[in-house]
Amino acid sequence: MIKLINLLTVSVLFLYGNHHYKGQSHKAINPAVQSDNQISYLFFKIAKQDSRPEKITFVEKKTVAGKMKSIPSLSLENAKNGDLLITLVDSGGKMIAQQIIEDPLNPELESFGDKIERHKLTLKETEFSVRFPFSKETKSVKIEKIFDSSKKLLFIQNF
Repeated sequence: MIKLINLLTVSVLFLYGNHHYKGQSHKAINPAVQSDNQISYLFFKIAKQDSRPEKITFVEKKTVAGKMKSIPSLSLENAKNGDLLITLVDSGGKMIAQQIIEDPLNPELESFGDKIERHKLTLKETEFSVRFPFSKETKSVKIEKIFDSSKKLLFIQNF
């Protein structure tokens, strides 16, 4: 009778342990599926030049796990003079994503004293970054400066 109880106990433990092991291996597969939720960060430097357009330098691209909660949306109608239009492009030249950022060389800062005041700074050089949902198809980034009635291409970087 003791041998039967031991055999039954070992069988139950084996079956439970095997089931538990399968559950863990199933969990190991899920993070790979979730890794499609990634964010790409692009880092740049921009410098004002005397008589020429601004010089933009690509610094780094980072891709991290995560999901964007919201995608910044500034429309071209709301863009101001000096804002930058960032466009991600695939190998065929088709736009994947687009984003407008406020002029990084002339940021507006708020100060708090007796009242809230806005101050516009003028910088000769600075760094800026943009973030997009990750796309495997992204092959290049294009940066254009927005003017009242036109856009001027400042930078293209292939990946």
